[in-house]
Amino acid sequence: MDTAIDLAPAARMWGEPGAAYDGISFGLSDTISHAVQLLWPRPGERVLDVGTGTGWAARLAARRGARVTGVDIAPGMLAAAQQLSEGIEPRPEFVRARAESLPFEDATFDGLISTFGVIFAEDSAAAIHEMARVLRPGGRLALATWADEPEGYIARFFGLTARWSDVPPPPASPSDWGRPDWLAAAMQGRFEIACRAQVTVLYAPDPATVWQEYLHGFGPVAATHAALPEERRADFRAEFEAMHRQYQTEIGLVIPRSALLVRGTRI
Repeated sequence: MDTAIDLAPAARMWGEPGAAYDGISFGLSDTISHAVQLLWPRPGERVLDVGTGTGWAARLAARRGARVTGVDIAPGMLAAAQQLSEGIEPRPEFVRARAESLPFEDATFDGLISTFGVIFAEDSAAAIHEMARVLRPGGRLALATWADEPEGYIARFFGLTARWSDVPPPPASPSDWGRPDWLAAAMQGRFEIACRAQVTVLYAPDPATVWQEYLHGFGPVAATHAALPEERRADFRAEFEAMHRQYQTEIGLVIPRSALLVRGTRI
């Protein structure tokens, strides 16, 4: 067990919602499913899910017959993933680990997937090195990353949360992973990649519903809210709901979010 992971503030923040985070994955399930399709797991193959969260992609891959291992830094996520994966055959295994230091032998896996997970690694170069190391030559890679414009929903969402939070920005920008030119340079010599733009759409009844989902299920929003003085929490919620109200339509909220699907082959 890596006690440094236990004590890391990021691990506590992401893991605190536990199984409630599965509601966030539900809102991303279209693109998570497409990433698993991009990987196309086969029966008996060994697949690694990096930044597994509550194991949504891991379960989809396992239902295709793959032997899946999911890794995450957050004990709360891993406990939820174990619970939610009961009854899946073959049942995924979940291991606490950082993307930058994977506890597996070289060339262990036939496929590797990460859906909005590895993009939050503190050291992108180390994470890419580790993904290449544990994937066999010719093995397949599938990523789902954020690829938003400055005025797009994801940029605005994280910008809003950052304005209300005292947490410093991450040492490496998650948005780099949404740039095909950056990916090609970062993965050169390890992976041959191809990219496709993807719009993942969240449908929800109203802003109050989205607020409750994120307050209880998404670590950065929950932690920001909890750290605010009581008198400022209502203002945080009001700004959050006002941003989401802009996506109201006749069928409820329709929120498009720009993403990138990446398919790679280990060189």
